[in-house]
This record gives sequence, C-alpha cells and structure tokens, in this order.
Amino acid sequence: MILRQLFDHETYTYTYLIADEESREAVIIDPVKEQLSRDLKLIKELGLSLRYAVDTHVHADHITSAGDLREATGCKTGVGAGGDVSCADLALKDNDEIHFGSHTLQVITTPGHTNSCLSFHINNIVFSGDALFIRGTGRTDFQQGDAGTLYDSITQKLYTLPDETLVYPGHDYRGNTVSTIGEEKQFNPRMTHSREQFIEQMAALDLPNPKKIMEAVPANLACGQG
Repeated sequence: MILRQLFDHETYTYTYLIADEESREAVIIDPVKEQLSRDLKLIKELGLSLRYAVDTHVHADHITSAGDLREATGCKTGVGAGGDVSCADLALKDNDEIHFGSHTLQVITTPGHTNSCLSFHINNIVFSGDALFIRGTGRTDFQQGDAGTLYDSITQKLYTLPDETLVYPGHDYRGNTVSTIGEEKQFNPRMTHSREQFIEQMAALDLPNPKKIMEAVPANLACGQG
C-alpha cells in the first residue's frame, strides 16, 4: 500500500494519501483547501485515481478541500453521519468500509472532540483524527465536544487495537509524525488518569478558539465550498 503523510504548516494538520499499488485507486483523509494544488499534483505524479476524499470530522481550524477534489477528480466525499454535512456523498457510520483496490479502510466512530468524529483503520495503521494525538488528545470545549465521551472513544475503541498499531494523528504541534497504540497507552500524559480526572483536566485547559472557527465550520458543512 502507498502511504503519504502531508502537512499544512498554518494549521498543523496532517493529510494522508493512501493508495493500492496495483489498481492505483486512492483515498485522501483530511485534505486542506489551501493545499489543493499540492495534493492534485501528487495524485497525478503517482498515477493515482482518487476514489474518496474523507474527513475525520467537521473541522474548526481549516477548510476541507473535499468538495474541490470531487469536482476535480470525480471522487466521492465522506463525513461522519452525525456531522449533518448534506453535500457529502457518504454519511459514514461505525464499521462502514471504504474499498479501494484490494484494500479496505474500516470506519471507527470516535466521538468526543466533536460528536461525529471518525478514525480509520487499515492493516496495522489507525488514522486517529482529532481523537488521539501523539502524547495528547483532541480538545472537547466546542462543537458538542464531551471529555467523557472522548475518554471512552480512546480507551474502549482505539486502545483495543493491537499495541503495535501505528497511530497517525490529525494534527501535531511538536514535530511528531507517528506513534503506536502501545506507546500512547504507556506515555500519553492525558490518558494516565481516571475518566473523572480526565474530564477535570480537559475542563481546566481554557484554550482560545481556533482562529478560523467562524469561517471553517460553515464552509465545511458545505464540503469546503461554502
């Protein structure tokens, strides 16, 4: 399987391009609107046919390019079923499968950062979106975020994957690129507490809103074309 990890420096967002080596069918996860030309160029250079552009959630910090990619390539777009993104082709639910070539990407619902967050699992890899970061987690103070729900998503879903599963997060702010489930169980400082302590810890963060939240959320409800 082909895997490319791409980065948007303004929003610290990771975009993932995965593809089947034989059929050249591809899926892109969490594409960023400002990086549309970069992503289309890479898809062309690698000789890929983009089948799906999927988002792990309705982002508040950047605008998706899923709708633009659909126009450019004819791919289908997908977002979590609870995200109320009526323009998306797929309203993805737990255990849904996304097929490309001989590969299957399994959908895991991991709400908490938002109420419709998804992770995607394939082989020994999980793309954890804004649920589980490397030595951190997504925040839970807007867009129907809920700290207890996020704790449950991580402990009852992501942490049940094999310890050697590679974790590719939706963001990183410290220069990390990849981790494993086993590492995060052992070293993630937010997840070494009880559920109640995690909820208290998240409530005390007092973070500023993402800079683009007022424009990003409405635009992403329109597949990035609002």
